Amino acid sequence: MSIHENLLGGPPPTHLPDDPEPRELLAAGTDPAEVAARYPASSLAWAQLADDAFQAGRTVESYAYARTGYHRGLDALRRSGWKGHGPVPFEHEPNRGFLRALHALARAAGEIGEDEEHERCTQFLKDSSPTAAATLS
Repeated sequence: MSIHENLLGGPPPTHLPDDPEPRELLAAGTDPAEVAARYPASSLAWAQLADDAFQAGRTVESYAYARTGYHRGLDALRRSGWKGHGPVPFEHEPNRGFLRALHALARAAGEIGEDEEHERCTQFLKDSSPTAAATLS
């Protein structure tokens, strides 16, 4: 039996394909808006924009960036075979952009009083990756 075998019978973990260019640009200090413009499908770039806006007190802007990153991530997950549920491991670095955007969306939704969306996104993050929920909170 493989150590990674799913014993619960649920869907297998989804691992997004690696897209190192946006990650490397952000790590090098490139403006996240420039990265998002060059790589608009990158959830990571949108998540960074959401985090930066939130830290600057621009909550509505953070919400908009996070929502964009979240939807870009859903598109990527579906292209990778995800069927709407199942693990999206934080341990797999290419998944982190989506998970960060999901966390940022939950956070901003809570701040602007979108309680239902805050709860939905918080639970979705926990269900997708307990590690991400613990790490990002």
